[in-house]
Amino acid sequence: MSTKQFPNNFLWGGATAANQLEGAFDLDGRGLANVDLSPVGDARLDVITGKRKMFHFEEGYFYPAKESIDFYHRYKEDIALFAEMGFKIFRMSIAWSRIFPKGDESQPNEAGLSFYEEVFKECHKYGIQPLVTITHFDIPMHLVTEYGGWRNRKLVDFYGNLVTVLFKRYKGLVKYWLTFNEINILLHAPFMGAGVTFEEGEDRNQVLYRAAHHELLASALATKIGHEVDPENQIGCMLAAGKFYPLTPKPEDVWAAMEKDRENYFFIDVQARGEYPEYALKFFEREGIKLTFEEEDELLLKENTVDFVSFSYYTSRAAQAQKTNQSEANLLASSDNPYLKTSDWGWAIDPLGFRITLNDLYDRYQKPLFVVENGLGAVDIPDENGYVADDCRIDYLRQHIEAMRDAITEDGVKVLGYTTWGPIDLVSAGTGEMKKRYGFIYVDRDNYGNGTLKRSKKKSFNWYKKVIASNGSDLN
Repeated sequence: MSTKQFPNNFLWGGATAANQLEGAFDLDGRGLANVDLSPVGDARLDVITGKRKMFHFEEGYFYPAKESIDFYHRYKEDIALFAEMGFKIFRMSIAWSRIFPKGDESQPNEAGLSFYEEVFKECHKYGIQPLVTITHFDIPMHLVTEYGGWRNRKLVDFYGNLVTVLFKRYKGLVKYWLTFNEINILLHAPFMGAGVTFEEGEDRNQVLYRAAHHELLASALATKIGHEVDPENQIGCMLAAGKFYPLTPKPEDVWAAMEKDRENYFFIDVQARGEYPEYALKFFEREGIKLTFEEEDELLLKENTVDFVSFSYYTSRAAQAQKTNQSEANLLASSDNPYLKTSDWGWAIDPLGFRITLNDLYDRYQKPLFVVENGLGAVDIPDENGYVADDCRIDYLRQHIEAMRDAITEDGVKVLGYTTWGPIDLVSAGTGEMKKRYGFIYVDRDNYGNGTLKRSKKKSFNWYKKVIASNGSDLN
C-alpha cells in the first residue's frame, strides 16, 4: 500500500437523519416527536434550545419535518442513486416514535419495524452496509410531556427497551450502530437534543447535566445489550466536533479554548473511557450540580465503552477569555477567526482543522474513528433540468478528504470510513431550511414545502462517484 492511499476496506458513503428526510410524520402508527415541532423561521432557535415550549403544531408556522423530502415513499429511488455513486455504507437513523409511538409502550409498532427492515434490505441489495443512529435528536413527545424528556431517569429503561427490539430485529442486517447523534448538542439545543425545556428559576446546568447523565447511562446500556445480542455489532458514540483554537497566544485564551474543548469531550470521555473525568467532577462541585448514581451505574459505564468514536466535522472554532466578536452562525458559539473564509451560513472553512481534530480525537481516545458527517451547506441554483454546477462543494470536500488522507497516511490515525452529510438535499437541523443544501442530489423543494420533490444529479454526484471508485486516489 502506498503511503498516500486510503485503506482497502475504507467505508465511503453518505449520512442522513430520519426527521430530516423521511416525512410521513403521521403514517403507519408513527407518533409525534420533538423534531416534528421545530418550525422553519425565527421561532426555530427558541424552540430547539428549549426557551419556548411548542408541544403541538401552531397556526402560522411551517413544520418542514412533516413531509421533509418523502424518503419514506422514495427510499428505493434514493438508495439506487446512492448505489450508483458506489456507496459502501449509508448512515441513517431510526425514528423512535415509529417503533414506539409514545415511547413507553411494552410492545413495538410492527409497521415501523417493517419499514426499516425493508430499507436495510434495499441497502444490502446493492452491497451497502447500513450505519444506524439509534437516536438522531428524536424523542416521542409523550416522553416529553409526561416525563420531562431525558431529565427523567425512566427514559434509560424506555431506551433500553427500544434498543433491545432493534438489535434483535435487525441482527444480521445492521452491524454498525451509533447510540446518540452529536450527544454534546444537548447542552446547546436541549429540546432538540434531549426533549428538555425549562421552568422559570430552574438551575439550567443541573437539568442539562442530569439529562446528560441519563443519556450516558442509556448509551452504555445500549452498548451492553448490543454486544450481548450480537458480538459482531460495532457500537460507537457520536460528537459534534471541531477543535477550539485560542484566538491569540494569550494564556487566558489558551485556557478558554481548553475549557471549550473539555465541554464537548466530556461526553466522549465517559463513553470511550468509562468514567467521569476529574475536571468534570470538579466542575460539578463548583456549580453545585448533583448527579444521582444508583448501584451498578459506575460499573455499567466502566464495562461498556464504545468500540469506535464517530463525529461530525464542518468547521473549527476559536475561543477567547473576553468573549467579543462571537459568531452566531452555529449552535456552538465561537469567536470569529480572521484567518479563515466562511460558508454562506458563516461557518469557517478549515480543512487543516479537520486533520487537527482527527489527530486530537485519536490521541485522546486511541480508538478507531469514523467521520460520519462532513459537508458544505450552500445555496444551489439549478438549471432548467435541475443540474447544479456545485464546484464550491467539490472544492470543500476535496480539501477535507485530502486532510483526512494526510491524517491517516502521515499521522497514523485509524479511520473506519467517511460519510458526507446530506448526500441528498434534506431539511437543515439548525435552520429548518431546504435552501441550505449539502447534497450530491438536488431535490426540488423550497423552505415552505413547494416543489415536485424530483431528484436530479449535481456535478458533485459524478465527482464523488469517481472518488469512491478510486478509493480516494482521484480527487480531481
